[in-house]
Amino acid sequence: MAPLLEVRKIVKRFGPVEALRGTSLELFRGEVLALVGDNGAGKSTLIKVISGVYPADEGEMRLEGRPYRPATPKEARAQGIETIYQDLALADDLDVGANIFLGREPIRRLLGLPVIDEARIYQETRALLERIRTTVTDPRRTVRNLSGGQRQAVAFARALYWKSRVVIMDEPTAALAPMEAKNVIRYARNLAQEGVGVLYIGHNLVEVLEVADRVAVMHRGQVVFTAHAKATSQQELVYYMTGGGENPGEAKA
Repeated sequence: MAPLLEVRKIVKRFGPVEALRGTSLELFRGEVLALVGDNGAGKSTLIKVISGVYPADEGEMRLEGRPYRPATPKEARAQGIETIYQDLALADDLDVGANIFLGREPIRRLLGLPVIDEARIYQETRALLERIRTTVTDPRRTVRNLSGGQRQAVAFARALYWKSRVVIMDEPTAALAPMEAKNVIRYARNLAQEGVGVLYIGHNLVEVLEVADRVAVMHRGQVVFTAHAKATSQQELVYYMTGGGENPGEAKA
């Protein structure tokens, strides 16, 4: 199977600091690929290059076999790359439906004038919330009043509705209660079952091994190890996260 997303020898510099040093990665349709590494390993920089926040200085990316080089996050989203950051980037003062359709609101004609079709927004949002089995049931509920796990559900619902090809989940369970964290893992697996490629950035290795099909370890700006989740262990991941191994790119998968 050809990769859904290919990252080839990406280099990103910030002045004299080389945050990414020839990073390569493959993400396949319908899988959850977990990305782990210590602070400063380059995880955040990599996902910002993929999502159009930073341009790469060297290297290339391909999406479904075609060159992919987004200049902005809006361009990345238009090509099917949705990023769910730790802070979620939701509009707190808007309701659930407005957040799911933010910037892409359906329009209808009223007396010949274009107006936002709120009825469609709330009808489709309600059906979507029922589909993902979240505790958020009212599409008119203000996001500010939601728990962390419920906010994750809204971000997940947005990615699902807009048929994203790749969803990047950046530390999605940070500061969540255990039950809400379990729901986020379910959301990630549901996305993969829908044929989406999920790049899951995490620090809890127990959780990572539960949610992922494969795991990639970054160290000092490079992917140094990849393996099927069932073929590795916490101990092995920690070994590579802390600089173990001599051959960057060594893989078991």
